[in-house]
Amino acid sequence: MKKLIAMCVLVTPLLATGAFAQPAAPSTSPAPAAPAAPAKAAPASAAKAPTAQQQKMKDCNEQAGDKKGDERKAFMKQCLSAKGVQPTKTQQEKMSACSKEGKGKKGDEYKAYMKECLSK
Repeated sequence: MKKLIAMCVLVTPLLATGAFAQPAAPSTSPAPAAPAAPAKAAPASAAKAPTAQQQKMKDCNEQAGDKKGDERKAFMKQCLSAKGVQPTKTQQEKMSACSKEGKGKKGDEYKAYMKECLSK
């Protein structure tokens, strides 16, 4: 008898969860509601900025270029380590640095310098 009561106590919450479930919202469109949930999640994940490690991986991958095999492995290992290349600067940081270096130049000379400096 005790086992039967214990079994009922354990099973009752599992059966009762259906009674507490929220009813489905009435839908005016024939499309099911389930596919809409993943569509909402996609823009949120796309809006996230890459982490520093992800950015470093991207930069190293771009610099690796056409390297293959062991050569690529060695390059990526060094690039991703602390001894690797510096992360690329943002356009604004490049503009600021080039502008400081180009002080004293005017007109076409300044424009040519800035064009060359920013293309590096």
